[in-house]
Amino acid sequence: MLKEGLSYTSKTDVSLTNCAVTAGSGDLEVFATPAMVALMENAAMKAVAEVLPEGATTVGAEMNVTHIKPSGIGAKVSATATLTAVEGRKLTFAVGASDEGGVIGEGVHIRYVVDRARFMNKIDN
Repeated sequence: MLKEGLSYTSKTDVSLTNCAVTAGSGDLEVFATPAMVALMENAAMKAVAEVLPEGATTVGAEMNVTHIKPSGIGAKVSATATLTAVEGRKLTFAVGASDEGGVIGEGVHIRYVVDRARFMNKIDN
């Protein structure tokens, strides 16, 4: 059952594959903002995945985050998403990311519950 408080933490290590210079979002070897956002979205998706009806998933619709501090190659980054509101199919999450030095990003993420088949069918039309 979808209810406020559901939470999940996703983790990654900063490497050349998820740094700004590789992502094209900057020219430094630091954790890319798009990689941080993706990790936050992954945590939100997984926070509710186990309680969704058969055939349903969630899709990201809005992300409002601040990337506060850089994380260098080798840093261990975790992102936590906590469900704060359920309004029909609309799910709102508080998201935050941190490394060994503390908070590196925070914000709000909105996802919607969708039927997988119906959603994918929209691509063909």
